[in-house]
Amino acid sequence: MLFLETLVVLINLIKICIKWAMFKIFQQTLSKTVKFEGVGLHTGNISKVTVKPAENNQGIIFKRIDLRKNNIVRANFKNVSTAKLCTTLENDHGTKVSTVEHLLAAFYIYGIDNALVEVDNEEIPIMDGSAKDFLKILNKIELKELSEKRKFLQVSEKIQLVDGQRKISIEPSSTDFEVEFQLNYKNKLISNQKNLINFQKDDLSDVVESRTFCLYEDIEKIKKAGLAKGGSLSNAVVVDKNKVLNKDGLRNKKEFVNHKILDLAGDFVLAGYRCLGKIDCYQGGHQLTNLFLRKLMNTKSFDIIELDRIVVSNKISRNSALKIAVNA
Repeated sequence: MLFLETLVVLINLIKICIKWAMFKIFQQTLSKTVKFEGVGLHTGNISKVTVKPAENNQGIIFKRIDLRKNNIVRANFKNVSTAKLCTTLENDHGTKVSTVEHLLAAFYIYGIDNALVEVDNEEIPIMDGSAKDFLKILNKIELKELSEKRKFLQVSEKIQLVDGQRKISIEPSSTDFEVEFQLNYKNKLISNQKNLINFQKDDLSDVVESRTFCLYEDIEKIKKAGLAKGGSLSNAVVVDKNKVLNKDGLRNKKEFVNHKILDLAGDFVLAGYRCLGKIDCYQGGHQLTNLFLRKLMNTKSFDIIELDRIVVSNKISRNSALKIAVNA
């Protein structure tokens, strides 16, 4: 019983520390190198990844160590070459790194602003289909605070993009990054699922553990397109009509829309700044998010700011995190 109580306390501590990371004024990187490996969702190849510390203002940089030259690919919205079922980055020499969104979301949530990601293949491993495994790995190390302040993108007016029935917009917010997302599927199980997440104030556990998903009826079509070669029930939720085929079912009631919110957060890292604003997205995905980032960054309706202080929600306290750590 004591072990279970201690485990619960430690899990809650991780949640609080993740929230606290969102409120840092100064940029952060890893204090040391971490490694992991796994299968690529679309290539089916095993990829080995090493994440290393980086300096101020470097952002997230991918390096294809299986290539001898022209192997640097920066995590930037301009480098997105395709957004079909995942986000693929490509440099001017044709070097690609795909399925980057879940790792980028984990970096954002954990508070990593700068990192060098070395990968020996063209795809980042899918792991369990969410950001949970990445955060488990990152949680084993401490972060290093750098000397430069974080830079935030703050919009001054509402900006919207409409693409047929799909639409996405951002409205001003002085301190928060919020995402309201709604799906619109004919499938009755997924249906019109909707959720609103404040990345500074809400418990992000459900978002972190929500997995990529697909309809059983679409699998053959996806595979014919040369994708999902590494897909399985261990790294994706598969829905057949009104039934989830995964043995243990869903991880949370809104796992479908929560995964879309996770994807959006990862794709927004490609702006190069932490964004402040309220996102409203309907029937969105990687492609719509990238189109929107291109429109947003081409406007003059935002400022790049640094913060002198952070106003922390009364739900979150650094002292409470330290207290729990001592008690544990």
